[in-house]
Amino acid sequence: MSTGEERALVQEIEGHLLLAAAREEGRTAAARAAARLGWLTDTQRDDLERLFEMEYLALVRTSWRRTAERAEELRHTYEARYRALRQRLVAWCVLGCALLAATSLLVLAAA
Repeated sequence: MSTGEERALVQEIEGHLLLAAAREEGRTAAARAAARLGWLTDTQRDDLERLFEMEYLALVRTSWRRTAERAEELRHTYEARYRALRQRLVAWCVLGCALLAATSLLVLAAA
């Protein structure tokens, strides 16, 4: 198994674990909300819990998607900034080497 395949497998497992945790959180929140409504029948309570869990999962997915999009934006921003800083550093190094070479040539020519 290659490193890329291992990474993909780990990410898939992480995704399943995150989804399972979100489902459990949704079920717990749904049960708490339904418990406050003592007048519901069992069928109504089950429907409410199911709908609440589905809505909770939809909200979680939207939140995850927004977080991933923002992370991608930040990654592009930081990569562009890093490239610009690296280019500036290389330019200064080239300039420094050119000045050092010119100074060396002037010293040698004067001697």
